[in-house]
Amino acid sequence: MWIAWPAFLVAGAVEMVVFAFVDPQQLHGFDGEPLAWSRPAVYTVSFFTFWFAAMASSALTTLLARSPFEVNRCPLPIAARPAACPKPRPEGDALG
Repeated sequence: MWIAWPAFLVAGAVEMVVFAFVDPQQLHGFDGEPLAWSRPAVYTVSFFTFWFAAMASSALTTLLARSPFEVNRCPLPIAARPAACPKPRPEGDALG
């Protein structure tokens, strides 16, 4: 919900802004031919495209907003950690 719902709202707003200036019947494909889609089909495909792009942006932002502690912490209890999952060092232990 932290990613999908805000992306849904952004996709709705972007679609309103885009189609305030663009007529779906005037769109052309990559081959230069006019699209043979109905207006609702263009609106639907566009909305889902905008929604996917906004979800990707939100997901990337959420991923990059994590702190180093969240990225590097080991979810296992200290006694059950494998060698690749570091254990906390005692206070007086020197690094190295």
